[in-house]
Amino acid sequence: MELTGLDADGLLDSSLRWPELVSAFTAATRAEEGNLWFEWSRSLDNPAEYVLVEAFRDDDAGGIHVNSDHFKRAMRELPQALTSTPKIINQTIDGMGWSELGEMSVD
Repeated sequence: MELTGLDADGLLDSSLRWPELVSAFTAATRAEEGNLWFEWSRSLDNPAEYVLVEAFRDDDAGGIHVNSDHFKRAMRELPQALTSTPKIINQTIDGMGWSELGEMSVD
């Protein structure tokens, strides 16, 4: 599984509109055959910061994603709403989903 974490910190005044700005991109990505999840979260400490956690079945699915028309369009349009380049962590890991937290058990 290809797992990516993206930190979009430094949004312009559009921070309140970020979900709207990424709506079509998010829907198109979630509809991709190899997409496992594509989830945005907003920082509790910094309202101008959003974090994206996305996962794709494999490297091929990730490649299809970055070569898609909706990805290319987002890479052209979204920088206008940012004050800095997003940070990213991208790794290929074993597994196809989340594991339970080993340090805690909820009965």
